[in-house]
This record gives sequence, structure tokens and C-alpha cells, in this order.
Amino acid sequence: MQALPETPSEPVSVNPPAEGVDLSASHGQEDVVGPDEASAAVTTFADLGLSEPVLQALTEKGYSIPTPIQEQAIPIVLMGRDVLGCAQTGTGKTASFTLPMLDILSGSRARARMPRSLILEPTRELALQVAENFVQYGKHLKLTHALLIGGESMGEQRDVLTRGVDVLIATPGRLIDIFERGGLLLSDVRVLVIDEADRMLDMGFIPDIERIVAMLPPLRQTLFFSATMAPEIKRLADAFLSNPKEISVSKPASVSKMITEGLFLVATHDKREALRRLIRTEDVQNALVFCNRKRDVDILYKSLVRHKFSAGMLHGDMPQSARFATLESFKAGAIRLLVCSDVAARGIDIGGLSHVFNFDVPHHAEDYVHRIGRTGRAGLEGRALTLATPEDRLAVEAIEKLTGHAIPPLSVEGLDPVDWAEDDKRGRRRGRGGSAGRPAPVREVAKRRDATPVVDVEAVEASAETVAPRQRSEQRPSRNADRSPRRERDAGPRRERDDGPRRERDGASRRGRDVEDREERGVVVGFGGDVPAFMQITRRTRDARVDLSSHDDETSTDSEDTEIAA
Repeated sequence: MQALPETPSEPVSVNPPAEGVDLSASHGQEDVVGPDEASAAVTTFADLGLSEPVLQALTEKGYSIPTPIQEQAIPIVLMGRDVLGCAQTGTGKTASFTLPMLDILSGSRARARMPRSLILEPTRELALQVAENFVQYGKHLKLTHALLIGGESMGEQRDVLTRGVDVLIATPGRLIDIFERGGLLLSDVRVLVIDEADRMLDMGFIPDIERIVAMLPPLRQTLFFSATMAPEIKRLADAFLSNPKEISVSKPASVSKMITEGLFLVATHDKREALRRLIRTEDVQNALVFCNRKRDVDILYKSLVRHKFSAGMLHGDMPQSARFATLESFKAGAIRLLVCSDVAARGIDIGGLSHVFNFDVPHHAEDYVHRIGRTGRAGLEGRALTLATPEDRLAVEAIEKLTGHAIPPLSVEGLDPVDWAEDDKRGRRRGRGGSAGRPAPVREVAKRRDATPVVDVEAVEASAETVAPRQRSEQRPSRNADRSPRRERDAGPRRERDDGPRRERDGASRRGRDVEDREERGVVVGFGGDVPAFMQITRRTRDARVDLSSHDDETSTDSEDTEIAA
């Protein structure tokens, strides 16, 4: 098999490939070819030990040269060893396990409800992408696969499992649901693939993964892939793998030369207007618009539709049928703008994407490279434009540090200019308690404005709290008002009166009135409405000479009080 020529300006792949076998990767050929590979002889897929049916499918797709992760992982997987791979999306990671799995499974047939391999993915989109790879590269092999994802009919999925499948691609939640209903047996799984383990950790799937692994036979081959190798991921790998071969591919931190970047610093309330102006001025054929949260995806989508833009949205809460329809409409060109989040967009491969808009600056710098790497593929130019606010300063600096260059600053015509200094001003106003953005105290505002009346929310709330106790004291019932219910009570029929002792009937209310009276006179009252004994001694000492001298039969305590007073 003859390899295609490698040039910096032309990608190796002929057509826009799927995510798993993108030989140019998602950030240009220079991102995945290191100095050792450039100086060595070019390795082709035929040199990796793949079978002829798989090589034929690759040739029909126009692929001949593997990426570094494929070149290192495929021979190890064919040997039957466990693999611990650290590689980002866009490096050809998916093909590094799908291609050798096709050869491993081609020697025998599956039985009913007993798949021979299991691939776990964190999202439905990634599961769909892996399923497409099996269809494309296994079309000359008589292998079957099943897709277990949410949003689809569970009955149809169980029917497919009953007929027997060789490859089972699933998300953890749906897999456990079908297993608990008796529609699946995992005792015959020979190969387990845990893909995007770092995303599994972020989405809280690790307990489900541990439960699924406990259902599998101990003698199996496990392939574990993650974009990062945090301590938590390393502990999981140590628990799931047996003497693995570690393969690491450098992060695709560089940006393809075919991508033109731009950074627009705008006020927060101008972001949607800025995006609309950019879409109108740019020659947008089709574009992905990224938001950080699902709620923002929905809000921005509705805003674009309200302003007559051809837009669709994609997030995790949508039904699977709606997601399929939206993706197909976007690929067919019926929708120009697709608003999505990072998780929902993982695994989406769109050829010829002209623009990527970052409506929100991503929280992680690596996500920025993933986002903009979806344009500028296959030798085509692309534009990646980012909207930022002064609060995004640290995130932008992290991106520029990762990529090794500054994003060129641009301005939106017709909008007021904004600079990073506004965030510095807010930072100087922050107190120790993190009171960023709080209004200044009312006294300071009055001094600054020369006693101009100021309507302040905190001042209004404070005044309301001050007035409330006063209103409660003014609404206290008077002594005369408290007597009227007793007259009405005594005026009723005798059989309906309370004939109990008057002391018991009126004791509680009388004690309440006495307490209120003494509170109004300033007398200190203790529990039960009585004046504390030590307060009585203090209040009587001045007049005790007169009162106590005329009573000879007082108790010894009164005599002591008289001596103290004298």
C-alpha cells in the first residue's frame, strides 16, 4: 500500500474523516507528529498487522498512515495486552481500539444476549461516533453491533441483544437498566473499553463503571483511555487493568495554521448583540456556537431564532430523536448555526465547518483547543471567534499560556469599547468577604452625591427591618381592649361559660398584662413574669430605712436588708 505524501499544508486524509481516524487530527498534522516520527520511516496501516478486510475499508476511506496513538496502540491491542492510553479527542484515539477489535472478534460468532466486547462512553454522541466507525471499517466483516443509549426504545434494544451482537456500545445508565431487567449477560465479554474516563469522572459515572466491571469475567482484555491522568483516574486504572502498556500522546495544545482566531472583549449585556453582529458581517456557511451551560444554550438558541437566524441547539436534556434530527439538519445545511455545550458536541464530526463561535470562554484551556479544532480541517480555512467579558481575563490568559500565543484582539463595530481594566476596578472594590459587585453603603453614597436622595436596595431592606418592630409594638393591644373579650365571655349563656375558678381563668391573661405593664414602665422582668430577687434588693435599698423601721415582725432577711440599707 502506498502512503500519501506528507506536507504541512495538506492533510493526509482525502475526505473529512470521522473523529476516530482523523489522520490530520483536529488541529493540523503538525500537532501529532513529533520529531522522532518525522525522522523515521513512515509507518502505514499495513505495517501494524491489521487484516485485509480492515485494510480494504481504510483504503476506501482514503487512509493509509496512522496517527501516533494508532501506531503505538494497535499492535499492543492485537497482542492481547491491557492498554492505558492518555490522548485527547482528535488524535485518532477511537480508531486505535476499534480497528484491532474488528480483527480480534472476526474469528468467532456471538451468542444471544451475550456480547463479546463492551465499549463504555460517557455521552450518546460519542457512542454514536464509535458505532459509525464500526460500520465504516467493519463493512467487509460479518460482525454485528448494538447501541444502548438513552432516548431510544428499550424494547428494540433488547430485541437486538436477543439476536446476538459482537460489539456492544453503551452508556453506563442504559446498560445497567437493561442488565437489571434480565436482557443482557456480560459473562462472555472478552474486551472491555473504557473511553473518556476523565469525562466519566466529571459526570459522576465512576460508581456505575465499578458496578459494571464487577459483572464482567476477570479474564478479559481492558483498554482504558483518558485525556488526562489525574490521581483519581490513575487509581481507577490500577484497579481495572492488569500489567498495562502505557501510551501517552502529547496534548494538542497548538492551533492549526489554517485557523484564524479573534478575541472580542464586550460587556456582559452586549454579548448576544455582539454575536448577532458578527454573524451578519462574517461569511458564515455553517458554525458551531459554544456555551458553557445547558441553560445558556437554550437561551441563546431562542434569541437567535427570535432574530430570524437559522439555528438549532444540542444539549443533554433533549430527546434522542430531536438530537438526531438536529444533527442531520445541520449536516444537510438546513441549519446554519448549531448552539451546543462541550459535552453534547463531543464526537460530532462536521466536514467543512467555516466558523466556530465561543459565546462563553471555556473554563478549561484544553476545551478551547478542542472547540476551535473543529474548523480549519482538510486543508480548508476556518475562523474561530471568541466573545469575552472583563471577568474572563484569567481564563483567556490560561488559553494563551497553553497555546503559546496571544489571541488577536478585535472589536465589534457599533458597540462601546471595553477593556480589562474594568475587572481590575471591581477587584479593588472587593472586600475580604468577597463582596464583589455589592452597592456601597448608603452613607458613602450620600457623601459622594452631596446628600442627593439615593434609592438603595440594602437601605430599603434595612429600614424595613427597623420599622417592623416599631409597628409590632404599636399594634400591641391595650388593657381596655383586653377586657372586652372577658365581658363578652361572661355575657353568654351560663351553660357555655367557663365555670372554673376565676383565678385560673384569668390568671394567664392577667400575668400577660402585668408583664406588659412592667415592660412599659421599664421594670426588668424574668421568666414567669416575676422580678428577679436580686433586682428587688437593688431597687428597695434607698427607701428601705422608712419602710423597714415600722415593721418589727419582719423576717431575718428583711433585717439584713435594713442593716445593708443603713
